[in-house]
Formats: sequence, structure tokens, C-alpha cells
Amino acid sequence: MAWLSLLLFLPWFILLGSLYWLFPRQPRTARRRLFDGATLVLALALSILAMLWGHHIGLVQPGAGPIWPQVLAVLYAYGAFLAVLVMALLLRPRWLRL
Repeated sequence: MAWLSLLLFLPWFILLGSLYWLFPRQPRTARRRLFDGATLVLALALSILAMLWGHHIGLVQPGAGPIWPQVLAVLYAYGAFLAVLVMALLLRPRWLRL
């Protein structure tokens, strides 16, 4: 059931990932495509790990309601995805200058 959060957020992740990939439009070098592709793969992988971790934490919380594991899974997955994209946005200009 942990994968439900990824399924629900996948369209939003695709939208955010597409915007990250497309902007800014220039320079579009092989170096940038490599950096952006690695960033998106890392963001998805860490999002999945965070989702599973959040779901597990929600399951072991005593007295938590039945929806709590899904809520934590979504929050952790979204936070991990955004954290990777923000870090990449800050590091991308340096990577392109080298």
C-alpha cells in the first residue's frame, strides 16, 4: 500500500521534472543533459526510499489512524523529491561553469 503515494504523486513529479529539464532553455549541452538526467533519477530513487521509510514510520506509530502511513509516505516522498531538485538547481550553474 506504500506505493499508492507514488502513484498519486507521479503526475506531479513528472510535471516538476519536466519543468526542471526544460528551463532554462540554454545552454543545452551534453554535460547539462547528463547532470539533469542524473538529478531526475536520483530524485525519483530518493523519493521512493523516503516514501517507504515514511510509510514504515506511519505503521509503527502507536495510536495513529489508518491513513497516517499514507500521509507520511506522501510527505516524505514529496520532500525528498523537492530537496533533490532544489539542490540541483543550486548546483547546476557551478556544474556548467566547470
